Amino acid sequence: MTSSYSTNIVIFGGGIAGLWLLNRLRDEGYQAILLESEQLGCGQTLASQGIIHGGLKYALNGALSGAANVISDMPARWRACLAGESDMDLRGCRVLSEHYYMWSDSGFRSKLKTFLGSKSLSGRVSAVDEKQYPDFFKLATVEGTLYKLPDFVLDTASLLQVLAGKQREHIFRLASESYSFERDDKNQVSAIAIADGKKEFSIEAQRFIFSAGKGNKQLINDAGLENAKSQLRPLNMVYVKGKNLPKVFVHCIGDSFSLTPKLTITSHEDVDGTTVWYLGGELAESGVAKDRESQIKAARSLLHNLFPWMDFEETEFNCFTIDRAEANINNNYRPEDAFCIEESNVFVAWPTKLTLTPNLADKIIERLSVSNLTPTPTANHRGLSDVLEAAEIATSRWD
Repeated sequence: MTSSYSTNIVIFGGGIAGLWLLNRLRDEGYQAILLESEQLGCGQTLASQGIIHGGLKYALNGALSGAANVISDMPARWRACLAGESDMDLRGCRVLSEHYYMWSDSGFRSKLKTFLGSKSLSGRVSAVDEKQYPDFFKLATVEGTLYKLPDFVLDTASLLQVLAGKQREHIFRLASESYSFERDDKNQVSAIAIADGKKEFSIEAQRFIFSAGKGNKQLINDAGLENAKSQLRPLNMVYVKGKNLPKVFVHCIGDSFSLTPKLTITSHEDVDGTTVWYLGGELAESGVAKDRESQIKAARSLLHNLFPWMDFEETEFNCFTIDRAEANINNNYRPEDAFCIEESNVFVAWPTKLTLTPNLADKIIERLSVSNLTPTPTANHRGLSDVLEAAEIATSRWD
């Protein structure tokens, strides 16, 4: 006999987006569970640099784009959550740096881009007096200008711990090859059938939410959805370990025509307490076609050129590729805001960026309200822990 369980909402994907949604939905009174095929945060979440930013990189041409306007209020909203004063209580999440910086070299285009960006975000970006430079930039042997941004950096591992810790009994691991979707007589997705070894059971729900990042493509195919489309933008991320590395949090604005920072650095610690520089920006985007040796060589060269006063001889370099997943709208156009599309009782959702995760939850909760889906206390999923194991939290690549 096949067991049957029920709930209001089933969320697929245990990154920050899925965990945030789980917390918000349960706070709204919905009976919701989350299913993760691997480990919580193992994809884009722990590959993120953890920057909660206010849109500077979209304003380097001197004009506020739609993306810059959407993101501009995000640092303040996240700070309220960290203080336990908003719709998500993130007290206990570790902040790696309360400030983020932008460094312009002496090149003409570099100076122009940082100047235009600072003017576009007037009141939110300020030049730093040399007397107030962080210790790392006080040692600079090249000409440059430093700006302080409203952005800050979170430890994504601790963010995962906080979000997952509130809902452990509602988070389960489900192997991607063990399920199939079922439809009702109105051709709406109504249940997920699971055959895991000798166990066969189903979970009925009123709505399903796909927030699995790269995994959304497979979920879309499995559910037979026609309108939701996914796209990937790959990165080749480099990290550098060194006991003597200082903590640095900065966008380095280059002299090319690109509006992407030449290099974006955040600083972390591995499990042994060794400092890790995590390198993104143009280096990561342009390095997708490079093999490991070539990408590390490019990273070493760039760091030496940007910071000639630093010694990188006793450091360890490594790199890995990661796919950023986004909605594919209007022939590969990149969405400027968090995005979700509804089809056949399913929401397919992408936050687009870590910083926009709260916006994604807002959009879905608003749509649930409009669709008249009301929380029901009669859901029956308490026995799921007998047939599904708990999903564990992943560790950072440098651990």
